[in-house]
Amino acid sequence: MGQQIRVAAVQAEPVWLDLDGTVDKTIAILEKAAADGVELIAFPETWIPGYPQFLWTVPVPEQMPYVGRYHENSLSVDSPQMMRIREAARDNKIAIVMGYSERAFGTLYMAQTAIGSAGQILLHRRKLKPTHVERTLFGEGDGSDIKVVDTEFGRLGALNCWEHLQPLTKYAMYAQNEQIHVSGWPNFGCLDMVPALSHEANVFGASKVYALEGSCFVLASTQMMSDEGAKVFALADGSISPIYNGGGGYATIFGPDSSVISTPLAPDVEGYVTADIDLAAIAYAKNAADPGGHYSRPDVTQLIFNNASQRVVIGDGQFGTEVSFPEISAVD
Repeated sequence: MGQQIRVAAVQAEPVWLDLDGTVDKTIAILEKAAADGVELIAFPETWIPGYPQFLWTVPVPEQMPYVGRYHENSLSVDSPQMMRIREAARDNKIAIVMGYSERAFGTLYMAQTAIGSAGQILLHRRKLKPTHVERTLFGEGDGSDIKVVDTEFGRLGALNCWEHLQPLTKYAMYAQNEQIHVSGWPNFGCLDMVPALSHEANVFGASKVYALEGSCFVLASTQMMSDEGAKVFALADGSISPIYNGGGGYATIFGPDSSVISTPLAPDVEGYVTADIDLAAIAYAKNAADPGGHYSRPDVTQLIFNNASQRVVIGDGQFGTEVSFPEISAVD
């Protein structure tokens, strides 16, 4: 077997609709994780500034105040808040995969950015297709957002939430020989009683299947929602939506054979789960079934994959919502 890497998946409640508050909490979590020897930590979908639960709980005519507040508290890639996170990763020598609402001028995206232990950008992507009511708030990514990158830890990729239900998207990732996958989820403190939206179907169904099909390690990170958090999304009369069920944290790390290799936290306990992983274990899983390799049949079925970035203007310069991260200085 090879070298071990300590990884972590976050299970925590954001400071709802508060950019600076959630950035502060992010840095506190990664500092503690670094002190615990964690080398790579994964945060949930739209961790900053929290999943927009109002899309599901508040009638559409009452959503506009939430929309404005959510936009103002979303994270821009060139913002001081993003630089604070990158500097914290550098100073604590820990790599992170951050899920957040990305503000790109007038458009929001459900983004994931991987930041290396020197604060460098390893990967930036946007959710290819926001799910259901999410499409009223967020824009779409394109084929360039379906990518796996080389890092000091191995080949790393990430998807958000129900992207794990898209067979063709998953196959495009598997075929890029992904070794460590971040599976970002919102909180299951709402609507967990609905089978398709439950943690059983999504964390222990979709994320676990991803590990098995991709023969990769999967870090499934989840948000939580407390009673106080639910009050942030109260209805106009001050009542709490009946779809709230409390808790909702089910962070789990899966091995490439789909086994659970982390020790769970209770659903209402904040923190992160950890595992010491060895990429050499992937070879044993793929020896049995490698859908992107020896277990494929390209003479029968093939995937057509357009991974080109789609620009609103063809020409020199930056147009629309293209991304450009500032440089970060090295540690003194």
